[in-house]
Amino acid sequence: MNVAAFALLATAIAIYAVLDGYDLGVGAIAPFVARGSAQRAAAMESIGPFWNGNEVWLIVAGGLLFALFPRAYASAFSGFYLPFTTVLWLLMFRGISLELRNHFASELWHGFWDTAFTGASALLAVLFGVTLGNLVRGLPLDANGYFLGRFAFLLNPYALAVGIFALLALAQHGLAFLTLRTDGELAERSRRLLSRLWWGVLLLYCATTLASLALRSGVAVGAPMRSAPLVVLSLLALGGVHWFSRVGKPGLAFAASSLFLVSLVLAAASTMYPYLLPAFPAGSGGIDITNAGSGPVGLARTLALTLPGLLAVVLYSIFVIRRMRGCPRSTSEL
Repeated sequence: MNVAAFALLATAIAIYAVLDGYDLGVGAIAPFVARGSAQRAAAMESIGPFWNGNEVWLIVAGGLLFALFPRAYASAFSGFYLPFTTVLWLLMFRGISLELRNHFASELWHGFWDTAFTGASALLAVLFGVTLGNLVRGLPLDANGYFLGRFAFLLNPYALAVGIFALLALAQHGLAFLTLRTDGELAERSRRLLSRLWWGVLLLYCATTLASLALRSGVAVGAPMRSAPLVVLSLLALGGVHWFSRVGKPGLAFAASSLFLVSLVLAAASTMYPYLLPAFPAGSGGIDITNAGSGPVGLARTLALTLPGLLAVVLYSIFVIRRMRGCPRSTSEL
């Protein structure tokens, strides 16, 4: 039951990474591919029908952590209180930027909200990466599982490297989405930048993957063997992003980018397993799926109540994607 709950939580986070990942990527990369206010508006409109529904998956992941592993939830907020508060503010800035941008026909007004949207999206990508990096590296926890370090502890070189990698990977995902959802000059410029950015993603992917395996290989027994298939899958998916983009198949390039992000999240989860919050230094224990859960009966009841709601969210996401899958705007006319 605990393993099933862990797998469900990891799956929800992976889905969030794919869906809200292209929102964040478009926001972070838009200034580098969109020329002028009209093209920036087209880039933002490409994610307009999806962004608020995609962020539901962040609520789903947080709700699952609270319901299935309450001790891990409490400990996580004791250590990541400031980052989580910052994430909430950045999410609000992104929503406000999307909703208020076109309320006034002013270039100054548009430029301000475009900058706010880009800055919030880029910082969110980095913060999510830094959080994941610290989870893989481990956190200084006391006997009760509460965070003992300071905020500066979270800004270690490994976590910052994962944060930069997350920004590049999500920017690549956003470019793949723009290539798929727009046309004309904006789509072509996105395709060209994706081909160049891909090399940076590949370089940081190799560096962070090797560092992650080195951190966890001597701690979590069997972690390299569990992660190996996912590492191979992520490499194949990353290669698919480059290949399908070059041969002019944006739909397959976006699918490969989605598979790349899913495999990354699941690989991180497999290296941490069975821990939800590994302790630092590595090998000193932590909060695992056994001591963080609410007990077999509690887990069974929670899963029984959660799965129908989760199914409803899945069906809603599929419905919105199918209804809004066409190009939102002909950028060749801008």
